[in-house]
Amino acid sequence: QVQLVESGGGLVQAGGSLRLSCAASRSIFSINAMGWYRQVLGKQRELVAAIVSGGSTNYADSVKGRFTISRNNAKNTVYLQMNSLKPEDTAVYYCNEDPPQSNYWGQGTQVTVSS
Repeated sequence: QVQLVESGGGLVQAGGSLRLSCAASRSIFSINAMGWYRQVLGKQRELVAAIVSGGSTNYADSVKGRFTISRNNAKNTVYLQMNSLKPEDTAVYYCNEDPPQSNYWGQGTQVTVSS
């Protein structure tokens, strides 16, 4: 069991940047893959970025080249650097394992991108 707390969201203009953080309540060293997900009200949650323990990353086509996921196992934290934000990036962002564990979902952090 692990508790995940997301932070760093906010309101930003299109073209701006935000850095999201996901703090885990215990070591994530043993967790092979961590991911960032996002959900728009009324739509399914989608995986936007994932990182495995060896450092390999994967991104959804919609964010490739703009978002960067990283992890600091010593700090039990996963990050999502979001650049060149677009209004369609507006969503609540969550972190979880990849594939996700149903009981690990946190409150998420709201990202709103204005045009």
